[in-house]
Amino acid sequence: MTLQIGLLLFPQVQQLDLTGPYDVLASLPDVKVHLIWKDLAPVTASTGLVLLPTTTFEDCPKLDVICIPGGTGVGPLMEDPLTLAFIQQQAAHAQYVTSVCTGALVLGAAGLLRGKRATTHWAYHSLLQTLGATPIKDRVVRDGNLLTGGGITAGIDFALTLAAELFDQDTAELVQLQLEYAPAPPFTSGSPDTAPTRVLEEAQRRSAESFRVRSQITQRAAARLEIPA
Repeated sequence: MTLQIGLLLFPQVQQLDLTGPYDVLASLPDVKVHLIWKDLAPVTASTGLVLLPTTTFEDCPKLDVICIPGGTGVGPLMEDPLTLAFIQQQAAHAQYVTSVCTGALVLGAAGLLRGKRATTHWAYHSLLQTLGATPIKDRVVRDGNLLTGGGITAGIDFALTLAAELFDQDTAELVQLQLEYAPAPPFTSGSPDTAPTRVLEEAQRRSAESFRVRSQITQRAAARLEIPA
């Protein structure tokens, strides 16, 4: 039976959060990957790439896997009743409930992280606890049928991990080889633990306002869900 995999597509999505996992998952045998939004109008990602949804909330089939990517647009999603209801509905019967980067905050706002181990982008990691999760600093974190990936590029690691869960390690490794996924970055700044202090401080400065806004949204979500402070 064909596996139905759905990735949420929304305005100001981080395109690599979406397209990294998409490439991996769409390379698997006998799967159908859906890009889901409220309507079928073109959606502009945070860096300007225009993407097209393939189905709507209303027409989306019952999903075996639901994945929520992150991006600058996650704030509005965390307070969007229609989107949260769709995620809750699909998560209730999905084999795997997943996220990449700050998509985890949307899962949390939908009440799906309470009591769960999870990860997200390093700059927003501390917000997971507010949503009832146990923050784990890792590229991919599994807790039952919940799989969360860290920031942006970790979406490929996440998707390969999921591929092995859905099929087997050989299948996942074949996709990895086809994609020639063998990271060898030219610098060591891919983590706050290894980045030079000047680079980390500048990154923190640039994300400070976004963190402030998302922190307020996260606190409102926690209050709505009656999660203790």
